[in-house]
Amino acid sequence: MDFVHLQCQSEYSVKNSLVRVSDLIDSVKEGGMTSVALTDDMSLFSAIKFYQKAINSGIKPIIGAKISVISNHGIYDLILLCQNHEGYLNLSELISKAYLNEKEAFNVCVSEEQLISHNKGLIMIASPISSDISNLLLSNEVELAKNKILEWKKTFDDRYYIAVQRTGRNSDEVLLNHMIDLGIELQVPIVATNDVQFINKRDYEAHEARICIAEGGLLDDSRRVKSFSDNQFLKNSKEMCSLFEDYPQVIENTTEIAKRCNLHFELFQKNYLPVFPTPDGLSIAEFFSEESKKGLEERLHDLKVDRKVYNERLSFELSVILEMDFPGYFLIVSDFIRWAKENGIPVGPGRGSGAGSLVAWALSITNVDPIEHDLLFERFLNPERISMPDFDIDFCTDRRDEVIAYVAQKYGSEKVSQIITYGTMAAKGVVRDVGRVLGHPYGFSDQISKMIPNELKMTLTKALEDSEELKSRYDTEESVSTLIDLSQDLEGIIRNVGTHAGGVVIAPSKISDFCPIYKGEEESDVIVSQFDKDDVEAVGLVKFDFLGYQI
Repeated sequence: MDFVHLQCQSEYSVKNSLVRVSDLIDSVKEGGMTSVALTDDMSLFSAIKFYQKAINSGIKPIIGAKISVISNHGIYDLILLCQNHEGYLNLSELISKAYLNEKEAFNVCVSEEQLISHNKGLIMIASPISSDISNLLLSNEVELAKNKILEWKKTFDDRYYIAVQRTGRNSDEVLLNHMIDLGIELQVPIVATNDVQFINKRDYEAHEARICIAEGGLLDDSRRVKSFSDNQFLKNSKEMCSLFEDYPQVIENTTEIAKRCNLHFELFQKNYLPVFPTPDGLSIAEFFSEESKKGLEERLHDLKVDRKVYNERLSFELSVILEMDFPGYFLIVSDFIRWAKENGIPVGPGRGSGAGSLVAWALSITNVDPIEHDLLFERFLNPERISMPDFDIDFCTDRRDEVIAYVAQKYGSEKVSQIITYGTMAAKGVVRDVGRVLGHPYGFSDQISKMIPNELKMTLTKALEDSEELKSRYDTEESVSTLIDLSQDLEGIIRNVGTHAGGVVIAPSKISDFCPIYKGEEESDVIVSQFDKDDVEAVGLVKFDFLGYQI
């Protein structure tokens, strides 16, 4: 009998899981399983990376998320899985709404009403713990639990499931027995999950350390509430089937759900730009050509140069740009640079390969004459190597946000966002963090951390090779070896999210039609995409660089 894990969190859940996406897919394949679901906490941060890795490995990816829902009775969790693209759009919209809900900024959640109105294309699974159903059952509110199940069944029909688990927690068997009975009585299918938080059982201590780092706790604090079990590892199909051999149907239902989830992403197929408004009924190609010719004429007005050389170069560039269907990109960039200059915001002259474009010079995107300086257009755009043009535009740091605000006002705030980045646990920092949760004095951890060489991309493995002092203490002091070993388990794991230094995406419709959006702390007004720069480009969104420089 086959089993499919339908509840797995990755390191992109930020505060708990230790699972790296590549390790998850590799382990699923090694375990003889053919499909797996990724259900990170209120995010789709790693959805594209997970999808690509799974497809390339011959594993069927199931995209989903653990969603927090607010009701009159408090906040509870459930699992949503995408059946198709409509489900993905609804899940993206729900997650986006959760982060935009100012009132609940520190309890990021959706309302039951929002969930009901965005239910199409989604499979709902009531979590084995912390769901509305499990919470009611643990409070002996069996009738209320029945009513809640019937409510969800009315909305989701045969797309509603109830999950059970056996992770060694006291409540597992009590809930399982209740849910099996309710499933039979109310004709709701029950499904087995394991809420995967780490790949191997031996990773439990490292997982607990990650929790302590996030929560500011100590590993050996007897008062600390341990929310996770050491059984929440990626068990293989045989292990899960054995675990539920008395209820084989809950195993079979995992494969049934997997068959129903068939989301497909068309990656790197098309670039999506907002429609640039053109006057007098001109097509974008016509307007682009006219503006370029007019701009070149203005540039050359007082210059004594060979006009034929410039006109031929302009004609060549225009043909390439039109053939590659990029006129909208040039017009959008030219427009916000023009606005910045008109409003007294200092703009850099242009750098990188973009300075090789005469069209860019004609449209005042750059201030460098590529013919005078013998710069090649082909380094910037080449029909034989299809890739988006990419201008590195520098704006005065103090006023860069004004330009972004102008773009949001012009195209619609729901269509514009900055781009997310992810910070990881680097060698020196993770040693200090782990030292703290192990209860070491700061001075001790800091001392060990300073033995790690100050080199780019330094790892703890390499530090043990390069630093004789560190290696000596590692070999002779148990406290140091324990600290380093545990730190190595956490090294490189996602620690926090941030904002890309200059990347901005402008979509033809709202951002959540492509990926969910994220909003950080309550006082922050910065909206960012939940996909990083590589993944926004994979789904077709175009990145514009609004770089800041100090004048």
